Order: sequence, then structure tokens, then C-alpha cells
Amino acid sequence: MSNAVSMRKPTLALVGATGAVGTVMRQILSTREDVWGEIRLVASARSAGKLLDVRGEQVEVQALAPEVFDGVDVAMFDVPDEVSAEWAPVAAARGVVVVDNSGSFRMDPDVPLVVPEVNPDAVRNRPKGIIANPNCTTLTMMDALGALHRKWQLTELVVSSYQAASGAGQPGIDRLHDELQVVGGNRELGSQAGDVRREIVDKLGPESPFPAPLAMNVVPWAGSLKDDGWSSEELKVRNESRKILDIPDLKVSATCVRVPVITTHSLAVHAVFALDITVEAARQALEEAPSVVVLDDPAAGEFPTPADVVGADPTFVGRLRQALDFPNTLELFVCGDNLRKGAALNTAQIAELVAKELTTG
Repeated sequence: MSNAVSMRKPTLALVGATGAVGTVMRQILSTREDVWGEIRLVASARSAGKLLDVRGEQVEVQALAPEVFDGVDVAMFDVPDEVSAEWAPVAAARGVVVVDNSGSFRMDPDVPLVVPEVNPDAVRNRPKGIIANPNCTTLTMMDALGALHRKWQLTELVVSSYQAASGAGQPGIDRLHDELQVVGGNRELGSQAGDVRREIVDKLGPESPFPAPLAMNVVPWAGSLKDDGWSSEELKVRNESRKILDIPDLKVSATCVRVPVITTHSLAVHAVFALDITVEAARQALEEAPSVVVLDDPAAGEFPTPADVVGADPTFVGRLRQALDFPNTLELFVCGDNLRKGAALNTAQIAELVAKELTTG
């Protein structure tokens, strides 16, 4: 670290500033502690020249090119995998610390996969100059599981996710809105097999981010097809949980489901621990975790739902139960805004750790 960096606020580049996550990132940068000097907004050539608000100022978007990283200390990438795979090494080669929100580097052994509440020290071990942000589904449960693992040693996970349309980016959001507009006012739809699909395809066409209609439906699929019938999203939950928690032999089984919710992922989690755990002790540990909110009073109808959680930063946990037929287990339901903690906020928190390192050594 040069003395020049330590004496000034670091320069930040936000790559993908116009996308769904980038938009949330700009909002977050305007509300969190201001640790940055100059903030550069970077996007594709078609967005270059646009003026976007960040920290109450209008900043012109620059086209992605090698020279936009000159003088930049940290870059947050919120772009598709193929863009990150090409451009993150370009930025790193120019001395930039890259915090990447794509899936390109998460399982690279030379790239740390970081959740600041769980493994913050990992940010310093970045031989490629790149730090990865976990998948939003994994992130939704990680704050809570990290707090529980520290006390009771997690050994197994069985997870069912209920993932929002925004997990497929802006096209997913737009498609669900369009489908809801098509079917929302027709009370006859849904009484016959295939009539929802026919109506949607007839009005909107077959092209969609989802393999089946999402409005008035539940789709047991997210991601791309991998070996033995698993989806890429399900394997991410398994592999990323192991890496973040540093449990290489953690047993994980995940089923990822897309639901007609715009934003906020939910997960039903069956967690098994090496040590005896009680609901009361788990509740206390979760309540003490700085980024977890416990909403757990079923008798009063109190438990987390996406409609209540969207737009909030913490992880919300409820439905805490002891599995009746399984020892050393805990059942819980978790909700988290997949565009905030699940993507933009965690990326910003990682970048802030790097900024602190650059300014204090």
C-alpha cells in the first residue's frame, strides 16, 4: 500500500452501475458510511454518457474499457459471468482489488469467498487480486448459519429455497410483471391443466427467463442443468456453504424453487449439528448476531415473509423448531432481500473491508 492511498479515501469503480443489482448498489452507497473518494460508474457502451445519482450527485456513466480502472483502488463488479471473467482480471492487473458478484470466481481456490459477518479475515488472502461475493441463495442463510455454527458445529444441511424472480435479473422481474398482468384479472385461469401456460404463451410468447410460467405457479428449477439432475443453483448452495464456513465435508442437499415473488429469497433449512442444540439457545445466538432479526411467534402470526422483508438489510429468521425425530437439529425459515444482502450490500461490505485495509494498513 502506498502512502498516497493511506492518506486519501480510496477510489471506487462500480461496474454494472445500470443493472438491477447496480441500481441497488448506488442506493446503498448513498446511505452507508462514506468511505470512498471518487466513485466511477461503469457500464456497457450503450449506457455510456448517462447521468446517474450516487451520494446525491449526478455522475456520468463511462463505457467499460481498460483505462477506466486507471487510478481505481477497488472495483465492484455486478455484471454477467462472462463479463466478469473477461474484465475482472483486466482490472486486477492494473492494481485494482476486484470484488466480484458473478459466479466466475467463487470456487477458485485462489479467490476468497466472503461474508463479512462469517469470515472477514479472508479478504486479505487474495493472490489474484479478486474477492468473490457468494450466490444470493447461499447468502440468504449464511449470517444465521454462521452464528449457529460457531457454537454448535454444523455438520449437515437440507435446504429448500423459494427464490424470487429478481434472482434472474431485470428480465426476470419484467417477465413476472408481464405474466401477472396477463393472468391477474382472469379468475377462470388455473382450473384446467395448462390453461395458465397457454394464456401466457399466447399473449407474451414462449421466450422467458423461466422454464415454466411463474405467475400463479411454482417452478422447481433455478439455474442450469448439471450432472445427475442437479441444477447449478443447488450445487452453488452446497459448494459455497462449504467454502464460506470452512467445512469441506459439510453434507448439503438443496432443492431450489422459483416462486412468484419479485424480490427476497426464502429458505426452509434443516440444520444438523455436532453438539446438542436447543431452540432457546439457538434463538439467543441468533438474536445476538448483529445482522439477524428473529421474528418467531407463530401464535401471533409472526414469522418472516418476503413482502415484509424486501428492502431491508438484515437476515430475518423464524419458525424455529426442534426436529422431532432427529437429534441435534434445528428447523428454521429464513428470508433475505436477494438484491441487498444477497448481492449489493454484501459486495459493499466486502469493499469497505478492503477500503479500511488500504487506509489503515
